[in-house]
Amino acid sequence: MQQFIARRLLDAIFVVLGVSFVVFIMVHLSGDPVLLMLPLDASQQQVDEFRHRLGFDRPLLAQYLRFLTGAARGDFGMSLRFNQPALRLVAERFPATAELALVSLALAAGFGVPAGVIAAVGRGRGWDVGIRVLALVGQAVPIFWLGIMLILLFGERFRILPTSGTGTWRHLVLPAVSLAAYSAASISRLQRSAMLEVLGREYVMTARAKGLRNLTVITKHALRNALIPVVTVIGLQMGTLLGGAIITETIFAWPGVGRLSLQAIQSRDYVLVQASVFVVATVFVLINLVVDILYAVLDPRIRYE
Repeated sequence: MQQFIARRLLDAIFVVLGVSFVVFIMVHLSGDPVLLMLPLDASQQQVDEFRHRLGFDRPLLAQYLRFLTGAARGDFGMSLRFNQPALRLVAERFPATAELALVSLALAAGFGVPAGVIAAVGRGRGWDVGIRVLALVGQAVPIFWLGIMLILLFGERFRILPTSGTGTWRHLVLPAVSLAAYSAASISRLQRSAMLEVLGREYVMTARAKGLRNLTVITKHALRNALIPVVTVIGLQMGTLLGGAIITETIFAWPGVGRLSLQAIQSRDYVLVQASVFVVATVFVLINLVVDILYAVLDPRIRYE
């Protein structure tokens, strides 16, 4: 197990480096931020001097190596827009994004797993059809449309929930529900398929033949094995929610990393974009590592040599 963890950590380092390099190249291809930061009537000499002071006149490879050297020390540079350390800005916004992602994942798993189990146990019945229809709608409805509808319904019409900002748990309800809808639908469909496969196994039929209660058979013999593929999806969904909350955070004015990244992209703040992506990619890779380790906990048959 220790060798496996060490090998995965080494792989994770290369993945994060690869992501950082791709993002570094892409943001530099988007345009010159110097032209946005200086007045329109700035002379070419002023532009060249400002570009030299920021280090943008160096070759891309030299700039990337400088970025990696600073990142190894925890120094991602100064944000071009906010004129503050980029890592500090990301660290200040990351708790809000993590809170939103964790609550959304809890809602998604809390609905998706039981719904998938109920649908599988009652295959072909009314609640199975209803759950599948809800899952299909949840995967088909765009997040931005759902967020706007929630704002219009609960924020404008009934005025029972705030539609922007943070402060109390009430501010978290609408963005969390909006972000959790797609994940809940995906988890419920996968949980249903996994349960149907497990319920047809011989050891489950043997447990039923022994006279065990149906609830015991489902929870003790079927659900644990059916959770293995679901844990994978839940882990990936956590990473997706962390990195993909830009739309939700923008709609609900949630002060997280997603909204900060969008502001950085719009202003071509290379430094802040790189810091945001680097932090989110690192967390995403670590989550995948934790998911792999959980395999051995859920299924004793799985061992890493």
